[in-house]
Amino acid sequence: MAEERKDEWKTLSGLDIPESFADTKAAAGQPPYTSGIHETMYRSRLWTMRQYAGFSSAKETNERFKLLLERGQKGLSVAFDLPTQLGLDADDELSLGEVGKVGVSISTLEDMRELLSDIPLDKVSTSMTINAPAMILLAMYIIVAEEQGVPASKIRGTIQNDILKEYMARGTYVFPPDESMRLITDIFSYCANEVPLWNTISISGYHIREAGCTATQEVAFTLSSALDYVDAAIKTGLDIDEFAPRLSFFFNCHNDFFEEIGKFRAARKLWHDLIDKRYKSENPKSKKLRFHTQVAGVSLTAQQPLNNISRVTIQALAAVCGGTQSLHTNSYDEAIGLPTEESATIALRTQQIIAEESGAADVVDPLGGSHYVEYLTDEIYSAALSMIEEIDAKGGAMAAIKEGWQQRQIHNSAYLHLKDVELGKRKIVGVNHGMMEGEVPIKAMKLDDALGEIQRNKLKSLRSSRDNNAVESSLNKIRNAAKNDTNLFPIVIQAIKNNCTLGEIMGAMKDEFGTWMAPSGF
Repeated sequence: MAEERKDEWKTLSGLDIPESFADTKAAAGQPPYTSGIHETMYRSRLWTMRQYAGFSSAKETNERFKLLLERGQKGLSVAFDLPTQLGLDADDELSLGEVGKVGVSISTLEDMRELLSDIPLDKVSTSMTINAPAMILLAMYIIVAEEQGVPASKIRGTIQNDILKEYMARGTYVFPPDESMRLITDIFSYCANEVPLWNTISISGYHIREAGCTATQEVAFTLSSALDYVDAAIKTGLDIDEFAPRLSFFFNCHNDFFEEIGKFRAARKLWHDLIDKRYKSENPKSKKLRFHTQVAGVSLTAQQPLNNISRVTIQALAAVCGGTQSLHTNSYDEAIGLPTEESATIALRTQQIIAEESGAADVVDPLGGSHYVEYLTDEIYSAALSMIEEIDAKGGAMAAIKEGWQQRQIHNSAYLHLKDVELGKRKIVGVNHGMMEGEVPIKAMKLDDALGEIQRNKLKSLRSSRDNNAVESSLNKIRNAAKNDTNLFPIVIQAIKNNCTLGEIMGAMKDEFGTWMAPSGF
């Protein structure tokens, strides 16, 4: 057990704070982990404060990372721009106007070097929100770490790598489902041996919730996708306990304070029960649902944006009371533009105040035993399990996605919520309730429109100075490996060392895998 954060635990009035109030059947650190996956939870170690950041060039994003680390952030979380997420180089004609706009532009190994410059990768864990090109970005990260003298076996972090939710809700997929699943299981297999401390996937309910699903649907669709990943890995010959301990999850935390706490507790218990009953896992770590939380971006309003500080605080407190392992708090101005240095700092300080001043981190599962929270936990568990069984009957998450089933459920829930808001049945302060005239405008951060040209020139220079015969040889090896069951990961690593770009490697895979268009659900 890690060293405790304090010598004694007392309220502001000096009252003793017990470690936990749970009975032994539901105690934290004990199956089915309803109260938390660690026995002492935040008494031993706080959650990782991991602010999501990325914009413009690698150099500018690197400076924001250093600022956040200096002000108390404990881990990095990288936002990539849309071309990078889609596996396009910055000089691709489809990237025009999008380079660096919603995240950092990464096309080459040199970009990754700039992004991580002077950041100690043996001490900082890094989460990367990347899916279709996840293997390529992780390969770049591994190479940069090794250049720093940090072996792949020592780096810590997470790649999102959850392609099923891209088909369901987010849209930054590239390859067809079966080929996408092959890339994911190649990552599982390679990292199990070579990068053992890395979380090889973060199965994400966040974007499904942002698209409009309910809390119960978020749990059901996320865990159902996770079961498909487990099944696919087992079919390749991996043992459940080889890879399941490195599975992680990513949830949204929305406005209904008590429902969100119940959701997190129900998800932990449900994951334990599913893995225990279906796969007979012998490693307790395979059954522990570890998750990162981000507060609800979709709940932020452009109207009266300072109100978003209150929303973020309530949502973050719910995530902490629900037992998250990692947390990102949104900045109040994100409905208007990219977070400024001031707004990003306020978002981080919100977590620090919850951690050090609120008392929420001083006791395990602070709302466990509440009649209402226990009721919500049980209801969400039962309803989510029923949905998972319905998806199972359709052949699993991927089969249901191919017919647009989850997409239809999400669309229907989003429509009902919007209808309630428009009719005034559900009040949103500043939008349909408590409205004001003459609001003071918030200044959003502006980006340099010249970045696209700068990135194009860098790529032009790289292509003229590298060994293009080695590049073409590497790309041919990727095409050949894509035709059979050879693990692509080590071949991709060598291609990057030979200065192949992100877009070129993705293009070689497209030559063999093709592309795909998911059904919308309508």
